[in-house]
Amino acid sequence: MSQAELVLRSTRVVTPEGTRAASVAVAGGTITDVLPYDAPVPEGARLEDVGDHVVLPGLVDTHVHVNDPGRTEWEGFWTATRAAAAGGITTLVDMPLNSIPPTTTVENLRVKREVAAAKAHIDVGFWGGALPDNVKDLRPLHEAGVFGFKAFLSPSGVDEFPHLDQEQLARSLAEIAAFDGLLIVHAEDPHHLAAAPQQGGPKYSHFLASRPRDAEDTAIATLLAQAKRFNARVHVLHLSSSDALPLIAEARADGVRVTVETCPHYLTLTAEEVPDGASEFKCCPPIREAANQDLLWQALADGTIDCVVTDHSPSTADLKTDDFATAWGGIAGLQLSLPAMWTKARERGLGLEDIVRWMSAHTARQVGLDGRKGAIAAGHDADFAVLAPDETFTVDPAALQHRNRVTAYAGKTLYGVVKSTWLRGERIVADGAFTDPKGQLLTRT
Repeated sequence: MSQAELVLRSTRVVTPEGTRAASVAVAGGTITDVLPYDAPVPEGARLEDVGDHVVLPGLVDTHVHVNDPGRTEWEGFWTATRAAAAGGITTLVDMPLNSIPPTTTVENLRVKREVAAAKAHIDVGFWGGALPDNVKDLRPLHEAGVFGFKAFLSPSGVDEFPHLDQEQLARSLAEIAAFDGLLIVHAEDPHHLAAAPQQGGPKYSHFLASRPRDAEDTAIATLLAQAKRFNARVHVLHLSSSDALPLIAEARADGVRVTVETCPHYLTLTAEEVPDGASEFKCCPPIREAANQDLLWQALADGTIDCVVTDHSPSTADLKTDDFATAWGGIAGLQLSLPAMWTKARERGLGLEDIVRWMSAHTARQVGLDGRKGAIAAGHDADFAVLAPDETFTVDPAALQHRNRVTAYAGKTLYGVVKSTWLRGERIVADGAFTDPKGQLLTRT
């Protein structure tokens, strides 16, 4: 404690042992101790007392499409990381596609890192990509520090990132398993998608029918079988079909090394409320019905689903047409993920400790950063989100920080106002005012 430079004090600090009044001591950007609330402040240390606001560990979002370089008009590191910081997120891991070039070779990773280095307001890591023709690049990317590899089992929506068929999936998974890497998968089966009714136009019910649950369920079953075959680590991205939950639970009980995520939009929005023509709600897989949502919440509570991430995937506003068949599919949610989740969690009798587990501790663990991120504990980075959990605000798209201010949450009143966000002991945003970028680029350790 004698070396502390900062003491952050609150009557409510969410720690791995529970929520309690505490004083968090920080030195050199690292938490040195979590002390009793009334512990004396050491000489030379600065006291920041946030009263009854809740101090959370900074959130860790492991599924973000920044799109920079190449499609920076859709999103960029400067805007995406500002939006994340405004929402209490202090670490994100960038997806390998929608940027040009995609992160599928070591050279492309170098380009991505150079672009991000001067723009990142928060810490940023990178996923690599697994394509039909880049098996030779997977180990070098792993050695260069990517956190794992993203693959699609159906068309991705961009030509430069083709999907894997079953034989290609097996080849990639065998290579990744050889160095005990992680494959993260967009799991929808292309044959089921092709067989589903395809009707253009503004009706959400038609779009929902075009992305049936059995497309997810079949692709997940294929992935689980291949993971068992190779004893590989796999992660199911953005699960929306509750029908797949028994498959996942059974595979896990059988020793398959599988983890699963879902997203705030699947947990807070329902198909029944999506207006026709409102393609700001379009994503793939789609937002499903309220009964399906209830089962996703149950799976979070029982641990079948491990974590919650944004899958922030914005585009320019002109691509969000009123035709669900042709509109870009993606939800922009970085700045609003914490309040959206907290609003619905409190309705279900869940607490901020649950939010921290799903959106910080478990996401940090998924990418191997749990030794330094995802907890308010000695030895961890001093990354914090200070939240007023009982204050509300109404979502105004003009107040959002991501580049194209299109949001499915427009006009919704949400609980939870982020008062400040801290990165390694420095306040990087407070009441809408930002510091210069202070993020670091992270590599797998």
